[in-house]
Amino acid sequence: MAISAANCCFSVLTSSVKFRCYSSSQRHLLTSHRAIGSLASNPINDKRRPSKRGSSASINKANRDKQVAFQNKSPGKSKDERFYSYGDRKGTGKAQSMAYKSFGMQRKDKKEFQLDLQEHKAEPGNFQESAFLNAVVKVYCTHTAPDYSLPWQKQRQYTSTGSAFMIGNGKLLTNAHCVEYDTQVKVKRRGDDRKYVAKVLARGVDCDIALLSVENEEFWEGSEPLQFGHLPRLQDAVTVVGYPLGGDTISVTKGVVSRIEVTSYAHGSSDLLGIQIDAAINPGNSGGPAFNDLGECIGVAFQVYRSEEAENIGYVIPTTVVSHFLNDYERNGKYTGFPCLGVLLQKLENPALRACLKVQSNEGVLVRRVEPTSDANNVLKEGDVIVSFDDVHVGCEGTVPFRSNERIAFRYLISQKFAGDVAELGIIRAGSFMKVKVVLNPRVHLVPYHVDGGQPSYIIIGGLVFTPLSEPLIDEECEDSIGLKLLAKARYSLAKFKGEQIVILSQVLANEVNIGYEDMSNQQVLKFNGTPIKNIHHLAHLVDSCKDRYLVFEFEDNFFAVMEREAASASSSYVLGDYGIPSERSPDLLEPYVDSPSDERVAEQDPLGDSPVSNLEIGFEGLLWT
Repeated sequence: MAISAANCCFSVLTSSVKFRCYSSSQRHLLTSHRAIGSLASNPINDKRRPSKRGSSASINKANRDKQVAFQNKSPGKSKDERFYSYGDRKGTGKAQSMAYKSFGMQRKDKKEFQLDLQEHKAEPGNFQESAFLNAVVKVYCTHTAPDYSLPWQKQRQYTSTGSAFMIGNGKLLTNAHCVEYDTQVKVKRRGDDRKYVAKVLARGVDCDIALLSVENEEFWEGSEPLQFGHLPRLQDAVTVVGYPLGGDTISVTKGVVSRIEVTSYAHGSSDLLGIQIDAAINPGNSGGPAFNDLGECIGVAFQVYRSEEAENIGYVIPTTVVSHFLNDYERNGKYTGFPCLGVLLQKLENPALRACLKVQSNEGVLVRRVEPTSDANNVLKEGDVIVSFDDVHVGCEGTVPFRSNERIAFRYLISQKFAGDVAELGIIRAGSFMKVKVVLNPRVHLVPYHVDGGQPSYIIIGGLVFTPLSEPLIDEECEDSIGLKLLAKARYSLAKFKGEQIVILSQVLANEVNIGYEDMSNQQVLKFNGTPIKNIHHLAHLVDSCKDRYLVFEFEDNFFAVMEREAASASSSYVLGDYGIPSERSPDLLEPYVDSPSDERVAEQDPLGDSPVSNLEIGFEGLLWT
C-alpha cells in the first residue's frame, strides 16, 4: 500500500510514527491495501506499531482527503502517532503482534507443514543468480470494497500490485491486505509477460497472510517452490525480494535482523511474533519472501515502521506464524485464527504488590479482567495470579523464556496453540497454588476490525437505516461524526456473549413516515418495543414478528423514535425507489433468526472505559491483553 501510489499505511496511530503495509497502488492504504484507518485507536505511548506496505493502489482525491481528514480528527490519538504500513501494493486501500529454513514447504504424513533444512540451499555470493528467485511472482489485484456508510452498495473499484511466492502443491503465499476485498487476482512470473488468474483459498486477517491457488498448469511449468528456514538470530543477514513500486522487474534489498519479538500486526490489529529488519521494504514488497544467506525463506515482508525518530525499520512475518496458518488451514479446511486467553493482565514487578497477593516468588502476572465470551471466564477470577502456562514459568513482567538466553512476551506461548486447544495454567488464588485448564479460542470483538463476507449487514425500516458498528464504518464516517460516547463503547466495551453487536441508526432516508427524524445519524439503538437488541439479525426478527400498532425504537440518551407499523411498511417501496436501493435488507438477514442462549446481562449497559479492547489502547505498559 502506498502513500498516494504506495501509501498503504495501516494507521495504528501513536505520534508521528507510522506503521504501513504497502502494496503498490494509487490509493492511500493503512495496511497494504486499504488505509483501514485507525483500527486500533489509542496507541501505546512507548510501543511502536507497524504499518503495512506491500501493494500500491490508485485512489481519487476525494477519498484521499477523506482519509487524511479522518486521521487528523481521530480522537484519542496522541501527537506521537505510530503507523504500521504494508509493503507492497498498487491501488487503493486501508489498514493495525514468530521457525525456519530452505525455500519450500514440506509436509509430514500428518499433513503438518514442516521446515526442510537440507534442500535448495544457495551458495553465498551467487544469490542474485539463484534459480529460487523465479518462485517470487507479482500479484495484480482488483479490489471492490463495500461502502459502510451506504451498506447496500460498493465503492468504486481500484487496483493494486504486490508480491507472492510459490510454496508447492499449486499454491502461493502473499499478504492478506494484498488481496483484501478482491474481485480479481492475477499473478505473473519473473521474465514472463503472461498473467494468470489466481483464486484466494484462505485469508488470515490477524496474521496478514493469504493462500492463493493457480489452476492453469502452464503457470507451474519449470517452477521450484520455496522452502522455509529456521528463525534467524540477531544480526543475521536478510534479503527481501519482491516487486516494489518503481519497476516491473524483481527487486532485491539487503539488511540484517535487528530484533525478534512479539509485534503489533497493523492489518489484523493483533500481536504475534515478528522479525524486525533494516532492509528496505517499499510499496509492492508486501507478500514477498525474505531470505537468509543460504537462500532459505525466513519469512514474509508485510509492514514498515515510519517515524521522524526512526529509519529503516521493516517487519517480516516469521515462518512459525506462516506454518501455523498453513497447518490451521490443512486441519480445518479453512482458516480459524490464532486463539487468545481473553484476560487483561497486570505486571507484578512491585514487591509489596506480590506480598499482598501472597506470591512468594518473583514471578506471575495478575488477572485484572476476564472477557465474558472466553472459556477463561469459567475458570479464572479477578485477583488470580498466573504463574505458569503449560508448565512454562511466567515472569513478573509478563515474559517467558525464549530460545537460549532471551525472553519474550507471554502472548507468544498462546499464539503457538490452535483454536480449541487446551492449556494448563498454574495460578495462585488467595495464597494457594492450583492448576486449571482453559480452552483457547479466537477472540470475540464487540466491534470487529474486519467484516466477514466483505459486505456489512443492514435493514431499512421506514427510511431508518440500521447497521452494526464496525471499525471500517468508523473509518469511513470519521470519528468525530460517530460521537465520543459511541466511540468509547467501540474502543473499551467487551462483548458479553457471542454474536453481540452494537446496532446503530446510520442515517435516515427522508420520507413522510419519518418526519422529524431526518437529522438523526450514528445513534445506538438499545431497545425495540421494550426488548433489548442483541444484534442486527435480532432487530430484524423483532420487527418482522411485531404485531403492535407502533414501532418504538429507544436510542442512547433516552431518545425515542416512533412510527406506525403499517405506514412504515407501506413506505418501504417508495423509499427504495427514491434512493435507488435494491433491497430493504442485506441477504444475510433473510435467513431465519436463531436465538442465542438468554443472558440476563444483555439489558445491562457497559460502563464506559471498563477495559481496552487491545494492547494498542493501553497507555500503561503494566497492563496487557493476552
